[in-house]
Amino acid sequence: MITKQTIEAYWRENKIVMYLIMLIWFVVSYVAAIFASSLNNIIIFGFPLGYYMGAQGSIAIFVILNYLYSMKMNELDKKYGLEED
Repeated sequence: MITKQTIEAYWRENKIVMYLIMLIWFVVSYVAAIFASSLNNIIIFGFPLGYYMGAQGSIAIFVILNYLYSMKMNELDKKYGLEED
């Protein structure tokens, strides 16, 4: 039987993970764009870092964030006995 305290603890941890993921997403999306001109001094695979982050880096980070969120949620589901069969 799942208690109200278990659900509240689960959602508390879920929100922490979600806020952390959203913070990383914000930094990659918006902060990197703000500093794009200064990032262009760094070259990665022959492209300026500002361009690379907009074209490839941010998309790769988003995919990694989705994967990490999924893995962490699976851990939380098991921890609180809420995993799917």
